[in-house]
Amino acid sequence: MIVPQFWAEARKQHKQTGKQVTVRRFGWSDISQEEAQTKADQRCQEALDQILSGVELERRETKIPYNGASGLPIREEIISRHGDTVITRNSYGALCLNTPNVLFVDIDYKAEPSFKFTLVTFVILALCAILTGYLNDSKFIGISLAILSLLFCSTISAVLYQSIMKFKGGLEKASLERIDRFLQQHPDWNLRLYKTPAGMRILVTHRTFDSDESSVHDCFDSLDADPMYAMMCRNQRCFRARVSPKPWRIGIGQHMRPRPGHWPVAPERLPIRNAWITQYEKKAVAYASCTFIGSKGNGTIHPDVAIVIELHDHLCRSDSSLPIA
Repeated sequence: MIVPQFWAEARKQHKQTGKQVTVRRFGWSDISQEEAQTKADQRCQEALDQILSGVELERRETKIPYNGASGLPIREEIISRHGDTVITRNSYGALCLNTPNVLFVDIDYKAEPSFKFTLVTFVILALCAILTGYLNDSKFIGISLAILSLLFCSTISAVLYQSIMKFKGGLEKASLERIDRFLQQHPDWNLRLYKTPAGMRILVTHRTFDSDESSVHDCFDSLDADPMYAMMCRNQRCFRARVSPKPWRIGIGQHMRPRPGHWPVAPERLPIRNAWITQYEKKAVAYASCTFIGSKGNGTIHPDVAIVIELHDHLCRSDSSLPIA
């Protein structure tokens, strides 16, 4: 996991047979601005050499938020460090806990059916349409019903999915049953469960993990983790949890200033950013970002994980009765 303190950008040009190639690359460092600039220069020269040799590469790297980054470190303001754990402020102003080895699983309850569910629904409807046409000895009826199946498949699958979830006791119950099945297959695991505004957060406590372990991928798949979150854990080689409210959920309609909220910010624009943060933090104290539900598993808590649990629960106010946002 890399969350650099310093960032720099390099720009190099090359003119050849009347054409000009311009390349820009970022550099980063935890040591100094100078080291970040040196890395930017090196990366820029390497990219230019590759492009000139015929390799297809992007000419310019852009400042993009965490969930769009690929191959670059987390580009966020560092608020505090706690050993290997880093608290950052993300692009929309909320605080995030970043840890290299404590496994968090982010589960968003799916109010809409998956593509696979919709596809299966369409196949069943289409087969029924074909069978109806066959039994009535009418191609017209079969084709007409198949077309109607295609047109209304999304609506029908959504109603069917919601009915199934309601029959099963709701999305939270379905998620808890999935967790129980997972623990039956992994009796040596221990999980702390938290309710979030959009679903559930799981903190795995019995040991530490590397983000590219097969057991992590299996856990994400088995517990139906948010796909974007799972991908970013692999890309950034860390696990992450939002530990303060989302601004729009606590009545702050204005985006963090200046826009976009990428880091670093030019010194002359810091007062604008700090004014927004002051407003945000005044309102944020009245909210939690998750609520502790309980633990499941063998009860084991690794000493390194215990430190992160304490920090996470304190920042999230997970043991309070505050509304979550």
